[in-house]
Amino acid sequence: MSSSFIRRSVRFIGVLVLAAALTGCMYWLRAYQTYLQMNEFDHNFKVVVSDEFTLRFNQPLLYSQDFVSLAKLYPSEDLPMAEGRRWRYWFRKIDKDKRLIKPEISFYSQMLFNSEKKLIAWSFSPLFLHIAPPAFLEVSLRSIAGATIDKDKQSLKADADRVGKIDAKLPKKAAVMAQLGEPLAIEDEPEQEVYVYHFLLDTPRIEEGYEGHALNEVKLTFTKKNQELIIMAGNFAGLKVAIDYRKFLQAPSLARLD
Repeated sequence: MSSSFIRRSVRFIGVLVLAAALTGCMYWLRAYQTYLQMNEFDHNFKVVVSDEFTLRFNQPLLYSQDFVSLAKLYPSEDLPMAEGRRWRYWFRKIDKDKRLIKPEISFYSQMLFNSEKKLIAWSFSPLFLHIAPPAFLEVSLRSIAGATIDKDKQSLKADADRVGKIDAKLPKKAAVMAQLGEPLAIEDEPEQEVYVYHFLLDTPRIEEGYEGHALNEVKLTFTKKNQELIIMAGNFAGLKVAIDYRKFLQAPSLARLD
């Protein structure tokens, strides 16, 4: 390795650290470092699927406070563990008047932190897996490697072509609705329908000016022909997620949808 390459690398890292220090945004540096870990996914992460979907962090970098800094929201539950803490964000379905639906329909996102307050596991509840099946959720995470970063919008645009295609079945509308119930609205398009759901984050505290982050809109796009879920888009505690499941399907399945 040439000395000029080493100098350039050290200079680049120095600029990142300096920028983070000057803006008071060290969490952005840690988020960027975690993003870089995606390039060696199997070394740095482990996926565990049971009734939940869990992403384990083998080399944890992110702190609990980083998530508050990013989303400006606090967890619904903050409970002690033997070594560390467990955070759980509860999202509860609401109607057009922002009243909770009864009987309750809800899902959660759970984070486990070690004694150093570093994130070691991130889980999603069974209900969430009905709109983001484990196989698609995992391949979506793997596609983050090499994604385009937009710091202003706090978003990543993943490249589905960087990962292998999967042979999986798309969720059927009837099965999804059996779990989520009737939508708040339906957007009718020529070849598909977009079902809109609203969920309210149960949180004890929201930083001033970020009250809108507690309202989470989920849009599910179904094909009219096969009644299959092809796109899931949502805003979860300030984190925007959009997955086009067709991009990860093997060619025969993808051709069947067209």
